[in-house]
Amino acid sequence: MSDDPEKKEAELQARLAKLDEALKARDAREAERAPKVSPEARGFAKAMSAGLSVFSEFVAAVIVGAGLGWLIDRWTGARPWGLVIFLGLGAAAGFWNVYRLALRQQAQDERTKDEG
Repeated sequence: MSDDPEKKEAELQARLAKLDEALKARDAREAERAPKVSPEARGFAKAMSAGLSVFSEFVAAVIVGAGLGWLIDRWTGARPWGLVIFLGLGAAAGFWNVYRLALRQQAQDERTKDEG
């Protein structure tokens, strides 16, 4: 490379343009190879994802509540009241999480509807 800064800049810009063209060509090849997914399949995948998210949120809250109640019962010896109370609180927290996810999904659907 030359010591002239303007020439170095021009050479770097040429390399950058060449790399940009190569990346665009690669992206075009990958887009051609990508499987074509139908809107129905995309909708099903989105619904499955939302359902699994709701399920995991609810189950996790119930398990954490039951675990905390069991630990409290072991520490205090107040069997089965800690488990019963915290299992109920875990279920309530699970329902609250599901409600929040439903509100978030509804807001996202309304935004999508307004944009489209």
